[in-house]
Amino acid sequence: MMIRKTFDQSLQQLQNDLLVLGAGVENALAQSVTALKQQDAEQARTLIAADREIDAKRYDIEAQALMLIATQQPMAGDMRTLAATLFIANELERMGDYAKGIARITLRIGSAPLIKPLIDIPRMVAIVCDILRRSLLAFVHRDEPAARAIIVVDDDVDALYAQVYRELITLVLGKPSDIEQANLLLWAAHNLERAADRVTNICERVIYSVTGALVETGWQEDDQPQLPGSNVSKP
Repeated sequence: MMIRKTFDQSLQQLQNDLLVLGAGVENALAQSVTALKQQDAEQARTLIAADREIDAKRYDIEAQALMLIATQQPMAGDMRTLAATLFIANELERMGDYAKGIARITLRIGSAPLIKPLIDIPRMVAIVCDILRRSLLAFVHRDEPAARAIIVVDDDVDALYAQVYRELITLVLGKPSDIEQANLLLWAAHNLERAADRVTNICERVIYSVTGALVETGWQEDDQPQLPGSNVSKP
């Protein structure tokens, strides 16, 4: 009984650490778009440097989870939770990379006037931050219905990404010299769209940890988004 109690406490601590990591990633995503909108180079550099903390937290969670697997011989349900924890920590770390990428875009654009007001990109990050927070709470509370509901919201982010793409295409057709910045802004929107996809992945693991059934949405990493006529490399 004492061994089980100790294991449960360790598992609870692991989930608490996952929530802390998630909060850090959520903040990084939100701040990266704020820096982009305000063209705040100092904030962008701070975010890039802070990504190391996200990486370190992810590795710490991974080490804790692997230690529990190696020393506690968890039962099937607990093993699914630990496996999901490892997967989710990796997804969060990748989302932190997306925030760092947006910060780098801010530095690439510099002080050049933005070719369009940023409206849909801030809307995208607001949705992403909301569903990220909800997905982690669904994991901690083993809330399968909540996870399934969050997956549907990804369509809203996809729609905003498509809107950004259409607007940038229209701008570039009218003024081809804006192609470089247009592609950088497209990359920022792309990072947020991919972050939403990773939230969907987290929800799949929530469902798996509760039911043992792994739901696949078919999402895969794709190539760099690029507007026609551009050769801008990845930020």
